[in-house]
Amino acid sequence: MRRGREKGATAVEFLVVGMTLVLPLCFAMFFTAQILWIWHSVAEMTREGARYAATHCYQNGANVRSYMQRNAPAMPDRDQFTSGSAEIVISYYGRTLESNELSEFSCESECSLGCVPDVVKVQITSYEYRNFLIYWGLPPVPLPDFQTTLPMEGAGCDPDTGACNP
Repeated sequence: MRRGREKGATAVEFLVVGMTLVLPLCFAMFFTAQILWIWHSVAEMTREGARYAATHCYQNGANVRSYMQRNAPAMPDRDQFTSGSAEIVISYYGRTLESNELSEFSCESECSLGCVPDVVKVQITSYEYRNFLIYWGLPPVPLPDFQTTLPMEGAGCDPDTGACNP
């Protein structure tokens, strides 16, 4: 007789275990997988921006920034790159003749053979992971700054013709 009254106990125990253990573990795995996917996407975007900068004209970074905003990877927080809340910083450096050290590069005649820096650094700063955390009232997760530094590869200029690729 006692067995008949305990029929629903298994369903209740399953519900309690599911709500307290399984469901939070599933959300934790989903959150971790998504943040790793975004981490990889932002790191790859930084590398791609640096490759673009190393092979295209020095235009004080405007061409690189617009390229990166147009080609931001498909991810939940993509609008942070297009709206500007995640900052894209492009810095060019040239070597000094005396000490062979890097210093900030500037040039008055952009996109020419006479205006080629030695090194470019692309950074993404102020990026915050916000996707589904805001629905639960949790603060966004700030990710560290991503940066890639590459030597310039001719800045997209052909030394024979003098034509440059903006």
